[in-house]
Amino acid sequence: MPGSRSWVRPSLWVLEPPPSSVAPSGQWSNADMDPVPVSLRTWTTWNFVAYWITSAANIAAWELASSMLAVGLSWRQALVAIAIGHTLISVVIVLNGTIGARLHIPFPVLIRSSFGFWFSYFAVISRVVLSMFWFGIQSYTGGEGVYQMLKAIWPSIGHLPNHLPDSAGITTTSMLTYFLFWTVQFPFMLLSPQRIRLLFVVKSIVVPVTWFAMLIWSIVRVPTSISLKPQHTALSGVELDWAYMSAINSALGVWLTVGVNIPDFSRYAKHERSQLIQLVVIPQAFTLVGFIGIAVTSAGQTLYGETIWDPLKLVDRWDNRAAAFFVALSFVLATIGTNVSANSLSAANDMTALLPRYINIRRGQVLCAILGGWSLCPWKILDSAPGFLSFMSGYTIFLAPFAAIMATDYWLVHSGRVDVPAMYNPKGRYRYWHGINYRALVALLLTAPPAIPGLIASIRAEVNVGGALHLFQIDSLFGFFAGGFVYWTLSTLFPNSEARLPDKPSDVEAMTSEVESEGKVDEDPEKCKSFSS
Repeated sequence: MPGSRSWVRPSLWVLEPPPSSVAPSGQWSNADMDPVPVSLRTWTTWNFVAYWITSAANIAAWELASSMLAVGLSWRQALVAIAIGHTLISVVIVLNGTIGARLHIPFPVLIRSSFGFWFSYFAVISRVVLSMFWFGIQSYTGGEGVYQMLKAIWPSIGHLPNHLPDSAGITTTSMLTYFLFWTVQFPFMLLSPQRIRLLFVVKSIVVPVTWFAMLIWSIVRVPTSISLKPQHTALSGVELDWAYMSAINSALGVWLTVGVNIPDFSRYAKHERSQLIQLVVIPQAFTLVGFIGIAVTSAGQTLYGETIWDPLKLVDRWDNRAAAFFVALSFVLATIGTNVSANSLSAANDMTALLPRYINIRRGQVLCAILGGWSLCPWKILDSAPGFLSFMSGYTIFLAPFAAIMATDYWLVHSGRVDVPAMYNPKGRYRYWHGINYRALVALLLTAPPAIPGLIASIRAEVNVGGALHLFQIDSLFGFFAGGFVYWTLSTLFPNSEARLPDKPSDVEAMTSEVESEGKVDEDPEKCKSFSS
């Protein structure tokens, strides 16, 4: 019996401190948190292109225009709003992505320089919860794709009797398909960030080909002169302005999570310039997917007499079972790629920072798959807690200031000169006041709470908050620009001299080459070199 219980002892799960650790002790780092050595920087320009093509090929991007058309914008106005919003977020992503590509460190470590060593854990924990939540929701969506695949092969699955009670919030068929999707997805949780790029390459080829086929199908069945007939918005004046700003904000807010955690991927860039392509590929890919979603949905409206934005529900109407199978397969592949890139890897990096002695990226992804996939019961959330779903969707009121503070701190406050080893030391130059940079705290308190009344009104329609609703409709735009401005102002008026490097530091390449050749960096924080780009 004692031997059977030995696996639960924490000491058995302790990770051996890597010889390349730049932290003062193994307690604050492990191999997955350390700066990426040269030999592991394998992401090229094509990998970043593939990453964003795969990210654009997901149901959320397909349906993005639906909310814009629902408030009265024409489809042309919606496409322009999508293009503008994704151009803005691409700038944010490249600003923070360049930091990762230069310093080769993950988000949980990088944010310590702006938030302070201990206050950074607020941002890290927030992102862990968000990532696991959306991992579960996306997995449930993937289960719907598996259902369409099985139905194309065995139509009788649609008549499978339900043996679960109504209180379960899910049917027997849905639980079966959810389990199958989760099982197929799980092996991808075991791949390293260096190898997972191959999934993005495959997805970037298979999914776009399938979606273009759907676009061709829609044009053949219903000419664009009919499905995309000229439409004019019924809005005008101030009402049109707010609707347009809200549409741009929606496009910007969808990928704010990646705007924050992009260093988790860009730190693997072979060259700093490799990730600059994101400025071009993000607006083009998402605008194209938005157009495909509009065109196919409009054709479906003509064919079936109702607006069906969910592409899987549209596929459910098809008589061609082979076509339905391959299209559903493309959506399953798209969901796996998005879930890995935007959710599981993000959660894993954050868990690594929270418990570096016990969790690395692989273990973190497994925990995310179990906790996010099963413990949170996403089917219950979707079935009985739409208000909670709306609240989690509105959590971007915090993500926008996170992204702004990170970019402002590196580019404007420190002018690209930061001390990498100090980010691994709780007593280093980024400890600020008891590990808290009050400038980041004040910036958050002044930019996030003003949007909360609008968030409440979006959850409970009967609550009247007046003009505060408009602020929530542009929460991402407001949070980013206001958060960055407040943080820069406070850092300029009340600078922290200890956090600033007195002399021009040497290149970060010096540290990573030393790590590779000697396997050890001096643990004395006073002797550690400082690095920048």
